[in-house]
Amino acid sequence: MRYTTFGKTGYKVSSLGFGAMNLPGVPLEQARDALNYALDQGINYIDTAAGYRNSEEIIGESIAHRRSEYFLATKTNKRDYKSAKEEIERSLQRMKTDVIDLLQIHYVNHVHEFQAAMAEDGAYKAALEMKEKGYVRFIGITGHRPELLARWIGKGQFDQVLFHLNLAQPFALQELIPECTRLNLGKVAMKPLSGGFIQPVEKALRYPYSQDVHVTISGMVSVEEVKQNIAAQETEVGEEEKRGLELLAEELGGHNCRRCNYCSCPLGIAIPDVMISSRVRDTLGLLPKGQGFYERMKEKITSCADYEPCKEKPLCEEKCPYHLPMQATIQKAAMAYA
Repeated sequence: MRYTTFGKTGYKVSSLGFGAMNLPGVPLEQARDALNYALDQGINYIDTAAGYRNSEEIIGESIAHRRSEYFLATKTNKRDYKSAKEEIERSLQRMKTDVIDLLQIHYVNHVHEFQAAMAEDGAYKAALEMKEKGYVRFIGITGHRPELLARWIGKGQFDQVLFHLNLAQPFALQELIPECTRLNLGKVAMKPLSGGFIQPVEKALRYPYSQDVHVTISGMVSVEEVKQNIAAQETEVGEEEKRGLELLAEELGGHNCRRCNYCSCPLGIAIPDVMISSRVRDTLGLLPKGQGFYERMKEKITSCADYEPCKEKPLCEEKCPYHLPMQATIQKAAMAYA
């Protein structure tokens, strides 16, 4: 396991982090075994959020007795002071801890959301107050708009940033990661499999591992998954392999979707999932989770071409800040069902 100093925090963190978002979907005993096995193997970065159902409670129940062994990161998606403070206090109770190592302002994708969180009575004030009282050590921010995050961190108010970085979403490399490095912030990459679309798992995990990040968070729910994830980082990535991964990322990232979720589909199509997986599906094939997504979405995706209100001008594309050809991509995906 590789360990690096986590930006200006001074903490040594493992290159692989345990993403606890999916733990509520498995039996408690399985979740407990996975978490404890991860700690036994040297994973010392645990990531969760108040919004991940009862994930925080599972962590408290499973590994609170080993609190000195891990760096604990959680999040609040509240934007106002009162709600954020209450949520942080609940997180402390749920995880059975006296201190949260990293409290992140969660899922900030719009300018108005950032402004609300950073306002005089915003969530940042609550995080800062809890830091001053010793209940929070560091403050971070998460989001899906790397170019906006690169701008927002410039005032020195954050210690860490959490962002997408995978073979199908390499966009944080352009502005965000260099800015984080300049400011000496903790750099955490999430969704190395892009939510279950990218395979093989080892290749997917080795891409962010080869880049300038401190931690790659992978959602794990079993001892076997922990073993598989650790195995992907057993050896360092050489220059030839790194270049090959980067060339693949250039190809797979050609869809240009950041998963900012500005778009919405009146038919209920999960547009970012279709966009991001479009090239992965053709080049590498999909993991079972990704295949299941297309099976569930079949009726909606195949209905796109016949939806009358979008025939003249696609409603989704009007909202996209990157002006992406979403309708064409969805209709191309529909052809795969034929």
